[in-house]
Amino acid sequence: MRNHSIILLILTLAIVPVATTESKADERQLSFYHTHTSESLTVTYFREGEYVPSALAELNRFLRDFRTGDAADMDPAVFDILFDVQTKSGSTGTYQIISAYRSPATNEMLRDNSNGVARNSQHLLGKAIDVRLTDIDSTELRDVALSLQRGGVGYYEESDFVHVDTGRVRQW
Repeated sequence: MRNHSIILLILTLAIVPVATTESKADERQLSFYHTHTSESLTVTYFREGEYVPSALAELNRFLRDFRTGDAADMDPAVFDILFDVQTKSGSTGTYQIISAYRSPATNEMLRDNSNGVARNSQHLLGKAIDVRLTDIDSTELRDVALSLQRGGVGYYEESDFVHVDTGRVRQW
């Protein structure tokens, strides 16, 4: 009887979750600085196994097309990519936003005035973001993003930023 009690106790302890460890690992927080608007935002966008609707709304506003003020629903998976890049690289820095959502008007204007802007850009769909991280080199950011194999990754050496998106896996 005593052996059964010990085995039952061991089995019970083995399946009891450790709340403090899981809850901290289950929170996803990002910090941003928008290079065009000078706005800053630190937000916990994922908690207790789900995205936080109010945080996603804040991110949608923050990542709006700064030229037109238009906003869109950003794909939360792009935030997960940023979170995973930061975690995997060991970064504790702030993401500097170069570009996120783009309205069709802005995308066309950029296409007319520069090279490398796609007609059907993932930015138009709220599935792309162009960033730097304040405490790691952009080449390291690129390499970590590529290692995730979770979407498109572009490196713009001259402008020193990295594009990540949730489209098909590709690189440039």
